Amino acid sequence: MSQNPTGLFDVKSAPVNAGGAGGPVVVWKDAFAPKEVDAIIAHGDGLVPMRAEIAGRKENTDHMRITRVAWMERKPEIEWLYARLEEMVLRINAEFYRYDLYGLNESFQYTVYEGTEGGYYGWHVDRGEANYEPRKISLSLQLSEPSGYEGGDLVLEAGDGPLRAEKALGALIAFPSFVLHRVVPVTAGTRKSLVIWVAGPEFR
Repeated sequence: MSQNPTGLFDVKSAPVNAGGAGGPVVVWKDAFAPKEVDAIIAHGDGLVPMRAEIAGRKENTDHMRITRVAWMERKPEIEWLYARLEEMVLRINAEFYRYDLYGLNESFQYTVYEGTEGGYYGWHVDRGEANYEPRKISLSLQLSEPSGYEGGDLVLEAGDGPLRAEKALGALIAFPSFVLHRVVPVTAGTRKSLVIWVAGPEFR
């Protein structure tokens, strides 16, 4: 698959400010259609999963995070996905953040939280590896139907108290990478998401 299944500009919804101080939390409902989500999942499930680690730490981190991840590198079969997200990032940044950005320098992270493992990710910010450009915007694309799992909420401490992010299938949530956030434990079912980071020069 070398092209977006429905075309780059077929999105009918628009990003909106869901609240937050110091840089809003942006929700773009219906950012991806169900058949596009299916294509992303099919690609992600075909990758080799690994137990997630935390950037900069080599010791066991189960006390901070339990999830499986795989890395979606930029390849022809998912070029449509990279192109779509680049366009979306440009629009979100122009409307809400106006940060200086370099672009999508890191591979996308396909994440799977299993209820059988109590999958979760504790409070953290998206610092990234020391040898990468600084992360400035983080995005989470919801790949599971909310009815398919229990728990697993993405919660952000966005300045106005804890904010529980939109869980609808195909919704894209964006927020500044310095915002404290977590994924609460999944108690049943499976939660899948795609995590994207946008790099840029250090804040001044």
